[in-house]
Order: sequence, then C-alpha cells, then structure tokens
Amino acid sequence: MSRIQDLLTQIMRSIPQVLPAQLRARQAEQSPPLLLDVREADEVADGIIPGGVHVPRGVLDLRIESIAPDPHTPIVLYCGSGQRSALGARALQELGYTQVESLEGGFRAWKHEGFEFEIPRQLSAEQRVRYSRHLNIPQVSLQGQLRLLEARVLLLGAGGLGSPAALYLAAAGVGTLGLVDSDIVDRSNLQRQILHTDARVGEPKVESARQALSALNPQLSLETFYERLTPQNASRIFALGWDVILDGGDNFPTRYLVNDTAMALGIPVVHGSVYRFEGQVTTLTGSPCYRCLYPEAPPAALAPSCEEAGVLGVVPGIIGMLQATEVLKLILGIGEPLTGRLLMVDALGARFRELRFAADPACPVCG
Repeated sequence: MSRIQDLLTQIMRSIPQVLPAQLRARQAEQSPPLLLDVREADEVADGIIPGGVHVPRGVLDLRIESIAPDPHTPIVLYCGSGQRSALGARALQELGYTQVESLEGGFRAWKHEGFEFEIPRQLSAEQRVRYSRHLNIPQVSLQGQLRLLEARVLLLGAGGLGSPAALYLAAAGVGTLGLVDSDIVDRSNLQRQILHTDARVGEPKVESARQALSALNPQLSLETFYERLTPQNASRIFALGWDVILDGGDNFPTRYLVNDTAMALGIPVVHGSVYRFEGQVTTLTGSPCYRCLYPEAPPAALAPSCEEAGVLGVVPGIIGMLQATEVLKLILGIGEPLTGRLLMVDALGARFRELRFAADPACPVCG
C-alpha cells in the first residue's frame, strides 16, 4: 500500500461514517443534517441525493462558512465512493466543525441501495461560461443561477428605470422578462433610456427593447405587452405567473394600481422613482405596502413627471440598477430586501439616506 493510500485509509477510519439507510432515516427527521455533495459538476449530472447542496471539494473550505455559519451544524458529506467526502470532513474538522460525517460508499452506495435520487437541471457549456462569475459566488452558485433561469420578472415601463433594470436582469440570466409599455421611442428618450437607439426612433419601445435584450442574451425569453397598464388589464397581465414585478411607472395612479393589484395576488413589487437629481427605491412584499408609505397622492404640481421637471440622465440608471439588485435578491433569497425601508438617493450630494416606514393599520390594501 502506498503512503498516500495508507494516509487516506487512516483518515477514512478516523471520520464518523453514516450508512445510506441511516442517512435516509435521518433525512426524514424534523431537523435533518446538512447534506453536502462534494463531487465535481460533471459527476452531479448523474444524479444527486434529494436535499443535497453541491459544493465541489476544491472550494469546500472557502464556501463552508457562508453555507453553515454555525460550526456545530450537523453535516454529512458525500462524494462518489466516500474518499473525497472523508477528506472534506477532515478539512471541516480542522476548521472547527464539530459534527461532521461522511456517507460510507458515497453516491454509488446510495444508488445501489435503490434509494431515490434526482437528475438535476444543468447549465450548458455556453451558460457555464456566460454565468461563471455568478457560479463563483457562494450565495448564488449553480442552484441560484438555475433559480434565475427559471424566474419570471415583469417590468412596467421600458423607459428610464426599465432600461438599465432590463439590461442587467437579462445579463444576469433571468429566464423570462415581461415588458409593459405603450409608448414609441422618441429622440428625447435617448438621454437616459439606454435600451433604445437613434435608429429605432419611432418604433414601439417594447420592440426596440426586444432587439436590445435579445442581442445581449439570445437565450432570454421575452413577453411584450404593447399596451398601457390600466385597471381593465392589470389583473390579466399580473396573473401570468410572475415572481417579481419591477415598477418603473412615472405617476401616482399607476403606482397605486400596481401596488393594489400585486398585493392582491401576492406578488412582490420593487418600486423606483426619480426626480431631477434624486431617486427612491423600496421593495413591497406585503405589509407595509405603497399606500402605507404614500396614503394619498400629492398634488400634481408637487409631483411633476420627468417630461415636465427633467431628470439628469444617469439618475434613472442608478435607481434602475438598485431595483434590479432588489429583484435578484428576492429571486435568490439572499440579503436584506428594502422591505419597510425607502432608500433615497441624492446624486448631487452623492448621499444615500434611508427612511423606515411601518404598516398602516388603516391601510385599505394591507391593513
């Protein structure tokens, strides 16, 4: 026996082993152990144990803290045959993890016992290259990227806010984007609405957006609605299975319509608005809602549109990208969304302020 093989045998003997039948029984308990699949990506294509989290052995040491912050978390590792999982378990022990076990015989033994396994959806070779920077982030990784590819996001407006948001959501790999807009591209839009070009002046914005987004990510699925959002069509459009709605409207009646319809259907809304050098972003996931923040619309003279008041071209870009960030966080289930918080941006002063707002018990929508 070689020295390396002898060392591996010693490590495997020193690591607590769990049999496939024991693991299966423990998975049915109220608090099952964290199951980590430490195989390589090409091996995972053969199947995974239900509930397993894929973390290749080569990056296990770097990612474990974000996956299991508590070093006393019960953890079971598995690989193909049980060798790499034993090595991974030893590495976790050296990092201070106290309840680490290895699946004896690995995935082969689990499969041989006839226990259930899943064939996971995989990224194509082209997708692995396209989204490689996401795959390297522990909070996103393969599972998160697959969630993005399966997600459906509706954008209300293909203008100042919708333009940067749509571009970044398409680039991030959100599988389906819906675009609602009844306007055509005007040359005055081009100072800030970066989805459109001078060559497409006079075209419907939804069609101009289709060309830009398809050129950026040909795998993107687009559903366009060349119509203005109204009380007559809002429920029909919103009920098409959207995971998140991004509100890029520019008037209070539309914002209230978006809020009321989405809250009734249980769809989160990421709201944004801009005015000259300023902008606001908040995320509405139920209560508090937009009517808790603004119970009544201000007089029209105090809330002019961009056409009336003007806006610095880059400000919608800042707000739209913040909205896109909120959308991605909601889909991935990471971070802290801006629920009950209004983020206010002052571009002239280069300042960000936060206003917290609570649910209004008298709110007609969520109270």
